[in-house]
Amino acid sequence: MASKLSVLSIVIGANIAEGAGRHNYQVNQRFVKIARGSLHETKYWLKRASSRKLMTNEQLNRLAPIINDLSPKLNAYLNYLDKAAKTQKQNNIH
Repeated sequence: MASKLSVLSIVIGANIAEGAGRHNYQVNQRFVKIARGSLHETKYWLKRASSRKLMTNEQLNRLAPIINDLSPKLNAYLNYLDKAAKTQKQNNIH
């Protein structure tokens, strides 16, 4: 389970970086949505680790604010990308 959490933490950042590197708002959105899915999966595995007593409350309490803080930030970034994609599309039409 620890290795799964480790991989997920890497995958979240990697998808955000890969999306940004594509220099296309719509493609970037797709990668950020994948990162958001990985974040939800991370929450699931943390709950499992907690219920199985594989992590201490101290460890979970240190991770919770980070995880909880990232979700609205990803959503805000997705909203930005959506607006930017629409603006770019409108500018290309005119």
